[in-house]
Amino acid sequence: MKIALIGYGKMGRMIERIALDRGHEIVCKIDVDNLQDFDSPEFASADVAIEFTNPTAAFDNYLRAFKHNVKVVSGSTGWMKDHRAEVEEMTREGRQTLFWASNFSIGVAIFAAVNKYLAKIMNGFPQYDVAMEETHHIHKLDAPSGTAITLADDVVANIDRKGSWKLGTTVWDDGRTEGSTDHRDDELPINCIRHDEVPGIHTISYDSEADKISITHDAHSRKGFALGAVLAAEYTKDHTGLLTTDDLFAF
Repeated sequence: MKIALIGYGKMGRMIERIALDRGHEIVCKIDVDNLQDFDSPEFASADVAIEFTNPTAAFDNYLRAFKHNVKVVSGSTGWMKDHRAEVEEMTREGRQTLFWASNFSIGVAIFAAVNKYLAKIMNGFPQYDVAMEETHHIHKLDAPSGTAITLADDVVANIDRKGSWKLGTTVWDDGRTEGSTDHRDDELPINCIRHDEVPGIHTISYDSEADKISITHDAHSRKGFALGAVLAAEYTKDHTGLLTTDDLFAF
């Protein structure tokens, strides 16, 4: 398979290594200093482009790829609020193809399935209140993480007593604490920690007077995310439309 990389930072380089190890070819690498290569014959030859950039650039990158009918796998977050309807229209009936996930880790996909199932169970036990905590490295400026938002949306969708999630506190290594723990009873609070070089930890807890039930996913490195992105690209090559990890992993 021919792969183009959009974004060539730490994640892009790790994806490159895994893709090459799995026998794929990297035909084009695009970063902020060579955006003109979107219009190159090398980029147009790609079966799939894997995009890991930032929320402000992602949507424009999709448009540049779709211009050449190149399928896209993307882990960038934050674009859905403003551009979801446009992407859904462009990918309708397979006219263009985007595989999007807030997190490509196989472990997170399993964790998300467990999270949904547990939320369905806990819907029947109102004595338990639910909260979430996520921890990431200090270079991650957005809070909560895209993964936390996806997990929180799944909790809210399956627990009648929760109508939405709310960002709580964000604690930084330099001693700063931003935000507040205040929230309504029908809100799921997400508290965030920005610490050292942590790849990502997500914990969902159900607490009652009698006991507490918690589930946690703790990433040891970014390698799991990179492998998942390549697996998604392999799937995307032979599928069309707006795809997600629910399509890739049939739990």
